[in-house]
Amino acid sequence: MTQLQAQWLTLADGHRMPQEGFGVYKLTDQASMTTAIKSAYQTGYRLFDTAQLYENEALLGVALKELAVPRDNYFVTTKVAEQNQGYQTTIQSVKESLHRLQLDYVDLLLVHWPMQAHFFATWQALEDLQAQGLTKSIGVSNFGIVHLQLLATQAHQRPVVNQVERHPGLNQAALIKYHQAHGIVTQAWSPLARGKYLQDPVLTKIAAAHQKSVAQVILKWHLQGGVAIIPKSAHPQRIAENAALTDFTLSAAEMAQIDALNRFARDGREPELVYENNVQYPR
Repeated sequence: MTQLQAQWLTLADGHRMPQEGFGVYKLTDQASMTTAIKSAYQTGYRLFDTAQLYENEALLGVALKELAVPRDNYFVTTKVAEQNQGYQTTIQSVKESLHRLQLDYVDLLLVHWPMQAHFFATWQALEDLQAQGLTKSIGVSNFGIVHLQLLATQAHQRPVVNQVERHPGLNQAALIKYHQAHGIVTQAWSPLARGKYLQDPVLTKIAAAHQKSVAQVILKWHLQGGVAIIPKSAHPQRIAENAALTDFTLSAAEMAQIDALNRFARDGREPELVYENNVQYPR
């Protein structure tokens, strides 16, 4: 089986996070979750990403327990859902997440989407949860530059991670530049854009040159750009393929060609500042 040789990134708060993680979005039954987590762990993945919104934290908790490995052998991320934002509800919902996950703490806790009504209160709750030892690191998801700038006006510390949609059709160059200037790691959700670019002629040509799949080329593009990734799959063969990225390097010209595929094309919602509680969000 392919053995992942993941790089570990040092976050701004001093904690370390694997650059390559495993997403569990849409894994909604115990058998699939357990098989996927076992395969991912054996492949070398150590970061497992879930969210309250996915409604599978309990499934992940069982799968991690069944690995029967020490807690510090793996890194867990979860995210506070929109309906749970606000100071007290965030605190309570995270304690419930930990109960479902069967964990004493998570390694990374994120605000899943920016909401005007609870913008600062939710972040204050994350800072306090970190102080209580219920999470090691805190960050955000789906925040744009304007949200990060606004948060900085009242936050005691900046997010160490911003998990955003990022793929060849949406390279997030401006946001990544801002992140780099402020010590924030960019983590890509939907790094393969749900397969949308697997037939792209530029990518297929690059893949052929390296005798790799287009998916592997896209994931390598993320990693060489310093971006963390959380590809997801329920299939052991695909999990292993997504990890086989160490035996080739994209040239500067190839990186530039992939960058040029940007069309500002989102699969998810534009991260606006104002959201209502009753809106249903992708991811």
